[in-house]
Amino acid sequence: MARIVTDENFNEILNEGKPVVLDFWAEWCGPCRMVGPIIDELATAYEGRVIIGKVDVDDNNDIAAQFGIRNIPTVLFFKEQQVVDKQVGAAPKSTYIEKIEQLLPS
Repeated sequence: MARIVTDENFNEILNEGKPVVLDFWAEWCGPCRMVGPIIDELATAYEGRVIIGKVDVDDNNDIAAQFGIRNIPTVLFFKEQQVVDKQVGAAPKSTYIEKIEQLLPS
């Protein structure tokens, strides 16, 4: 299950020393409901290697504003605390896997 990321715990999660994948979503967003289960599956598959979390943009305006999130779903991929990739809009699971694999050491 993906971790719940908030304005309050964002920096703590980013500083845990692992790659981070954040799904910016909202309850009312149809495409977000398609991406959500994929994110949860990936959180289980990559547990211990990658931190995968969800940010509800309605409740966490600071993080969404910090990264200029204008469309949801948007998934940001962090390596060494920097955004290195992003996916705007719903995509197949394989797209997310490919981007996550790029975060891992070879």
